[in-house]
Amino acid sequence: MLRKSIKCAWYGCLAIGGAQAFGATPTIQGQSGYINMPSASVEADGTFSIGYGYDSPYGALWATSTILPFLQVTGRYVSITGIPGFTNDPNAYGSGYGRYKDKVIDAKLKLWDETIWLPSVALGATDLQGTELFKGQYAVATKTFGSSRNLEASVGYGRLRPEGLFAGMRWTPENLPRWSLVAEYDANNYPKDFRAAETFAGQRRKGPSVGVEYRWGWLGVQAARHQDNSSLNAFVSIPFSEREFVPKIHEPSYYQEKGDHRRPSIEEWQHDPAYGAALVEALAKQDFKNIRIQLQGHTLNLTLTNSRISNLGRAVGRATRVALAFAPVDISNIHVTYTKLEQPVATYEFFDLEKLSDYLAGRIPREAFLETVLVRYPNQGDMIHADQEGMLVGIKDTAGLDVIVGRDGEVVQLASEDREANRFKIVPKLGFFFNDPSGALRYELVASSNYDKRLGEGLYLNSALGLKISENVSDVTQPSNSLLPHVRTDVADYKRASRIKLYRLLLNKYATPAERWYVRVSSGVYEEMYRGVGGQVLYLPKDSRWAFDLTMDALQQRDFKGWLGKRDYKTVTALGAVHYRLPYGITATARAGRFLAKDVGVRGEFKRRFLSGIEVGAWFTRTNGNDITSPGKPEAPYHDKGVFISIPLGTMLTSDTQASAGFAISPWTRDVGQMVASPGDLYELMENPRRDMTTIDGLGNFAERADEQNHPAVNPPEHKLDNPWPAMRQRLESSSSALPSAPDALKGIGLAAGALAVASLGDKAIARIAKDHIGSRLSRGLDTFGKTVPLAAVGAAGMALAFGDERMQNTGVVSLQSALVAAGASIGTKYVVGRARPEEERGQWTRATTRSDASFPSNHASIAFAAVTPFAKEYDAQWLYGVAAVGSMGRVAARKHWFSDVAAGGILGYATGSWLWNAQHDNSKSVVSFNAGPGEVGVSWQKTY
Repeated sequence: MLRKSIKCAWYGCLAIGGAQAFGATPTIQGQSGYINMPSASVEADGTFSIGYGYDSPYGALWATSTILPFLQVTGRYVSITGIPGFTNDPNAYGSGYGRYKDKVIDAKLKLWDETIWLPSVALGATDLQGTELFKGQYAVATKTFGSSRNLEASVGYGRLRPEGLFAGMRWTPENLPRWSLVAEYDANNYPKDFRAAETFAGQRRKGPSVGVEYRWGWLGVQAARHQDNSSLNAFVSIPFSEREFVPKIHEPSYYQEKGDHRRPSIEEWQHDPAYGAALVEALAKQDFKNIRIQLQGHTLNLTLTNSRISNLGRAVGRATRVALAFAPVDISNIHVTYTKLEQPVATYEFFDLEKLSDYLAGRIPREAFLETVLVRYPNQGDMIHADQEGMLVGIKDTAGLDVIVGRDGEVVQLASEDREANRFKIVPKLGFFFNDPSGALRYELVASSNYDKRLGEGLYLNSALGLKISENVSDVTQPSNSLLPHVRTDVADYKRASRIKLYRLLLNKYATPAERWYVRVSSGVYEEMYRGVGGQVLYLPKDSRWAFDLTMDALQQRDFKGWLGKRDYKTVTALGAVHYRLPYGITATARAGRFLAKDVGVRGEFKRRFLSGIEVGAWFTRTNGNDITSPGKPEAPYHDKGVFISIPLGTMLTSDTQASAGFAISPWTRDVGQMVASPGDLYELMENPRRDMTTIDGLGNFAERADEQNHPAVNPPEHKLDNPWPAMRQRLESSSSALPSAPDALKGIGLAAGALAVASLGDKAIARIAKDHIGSRLSRGLDTFGKTVPLAAVGAAGMALAFGDERMQNTGVVSLQSALVAAGASIGTKYVVGRARPEEERGQWTRATTRSDASFPSNHASIAFAAVTPFAKEYDAQWLYGVAAVGSMGRVAARKHWFSDVAAGGILGYATGSWLWNAQHDNSKSVVSFNAGPGEVGVSWQKTY
């Protein structure tokens, strides 16, 4: 039975993929392209591909995601045949690691789509950070030809890797749409690769390659022949933008009223608790938990939650059907409050039960029904306390212990759950650990026993006990060399200490002190490594894009055995978080505070939720924890970072479920920027139901009507951000009338030339002072500040555009335009002048080795002054010029620029910002506004003549 269940789900996915003729075109490195060379194409929005490619001497396990319609990001785990990871000595530590391996991040930005006459164009970068062994940049253009557009050709130019001109072509026969022939000119200069003389890369050279591809649904394979070797690439591509991959053929039906069912009157209901008990029992059969019912006058109130149905509106719809069938015949209203862990999330009020019945039966349209419904945030008055009317008395729970195969995505589980969500479950858990010197792959298989018990209103006991079945993490014998407190790096000691462990034993108390305020207090064993006491406060503003929370925990490290013992290390962590929902289903989270190793700093998180509910994200942490263990260095400490994916299993099962599976890839032997496992994160608890409540009308798939499955409230469209460039371009064109007259322009140019002449007189002296103090604390601080100011100024302009009032939005637009124009002018001038930087030690007026890296003028200064000038003028904030000036001097202190470079950049930026502000600051005549809300996202431009 197990084998059959898995086969059905797998072939179902493949069949759907085949029907879509889903054709991904990844290279051996994962980016869209040909064999090794990229194209300007990116896969369809939401496409996630994973595969393995081998092209001697490189093997790459890669994963690629089109995280935005125009942005493709790839992560690669590259092994190099011929180079040992650590040592050739079979007896030395690290000998079991195998080949040299490197983690690589690539990105491709598509600038514009193909038109009838123009090709699509993209810019790309490889190996963006870390060791940068495969670092490179490229620009590429792609055009399709033929009536069926089955011939594609690309040409591009690369720097470093690929190096120079490259090209590629793909032809797909019309009568064989699954097959393609590919050819390319490979411009990689392999002999320049890392330690190429020790590998086959030293023997390879630039030149042509040809290959053949075959695709079937989500699956694809490519075989290619190069001048001196062959390559192979196999992959699977999954369209995350699909709402579900498997039809819900085993989904239980909603409640359907039987013909002989009789509804009582209010008087009968009040005198006979059996009527209410029958309603509770019917709701429990529909997977509802924590059911509370109260009859007040002519209004029937319900509070409940559902343990299985993932969509809030659909769950409330099923509860309302049942309530309508069992409620007293003479009531006027039904109020349903949906809860999570007995905390109210949303309240639905139904004022016209006749229209409710007609809508559920398909007799009236949704628009007519919406006039009789109110969806709102709940308050304390909406909550019904446990068994308030005695309707749970005499209802016997029938929960038993069952062996279940294939439910909630588990291969097999032993589970029991009752009406109050008391739950016992035994499931297998498998974890993987990568890239330790003693072995590239480690694993752990544990039988996890979980018991959750409701002890009182909002009070829960959560526990987890694990039996180790098999693992090899404990084979890691090299002690941690981390200079920080070992908050995570002793993981191998924890894995080898005991076969049976207590992973969690917590008391969690949840409360809602006021509308949209939620509180959790926790005490006990948090996770394998920590125990403690702490809590969290969450606030949800009425603007559903925002959320704020604060988490504090007093923690003590547990001993390796995993029972009640302890270690000496203690700490208090405190993290404040701001969450904001952006277009394209993106949520940005910023955390700041104190982390596990007592390091203080910030953590940024971004995730994209696709239409399927699958989430792909990444995080980056920057703290004052000075982690200099490799690849960290004293001058460049390591900062924690990683990527993650969360998959709602309902998209791949034949029935709905709230269960999800997730994994993250990050260094597992690092101590900097670490957080303790949350006992129950309130934002994660409320995020999905709140999103459902505030999407369109908040009803979702309430009635489960066949004629509504394409309704935007049932299948909400993705909120996208309109292209702001047309509006920007119109404003720039209209600003041309505000350019200074010829006499005024000549006067300004003369003044600027005089200022630059004076500034150049101080170039040598100031450069000498900068050289004498290079590396000092002041110099490093000024350098950091100088790098930050332009980014902060442009970021502030973007924030003003997104969140400000009309005046601030207009100023933000002018600031962004000024920065863009000034940057373009600055870069163009660099190419013309080509002045060498002070750090090159070639003299004040010599030519730069590379014109693109020339010194005059300072691009940082240009952007900084251009971005702050509109705000300084609009709000009379002259101090902003001081910020830009200090930031510009940071570039001089770092010996990146002469003093006259930053003077020229400042003048250019100020002139640009002044011109555009004078032309556009009267926003009553010209307005660009950014609009983002639950129902729409866009940029609008209005011009008054």
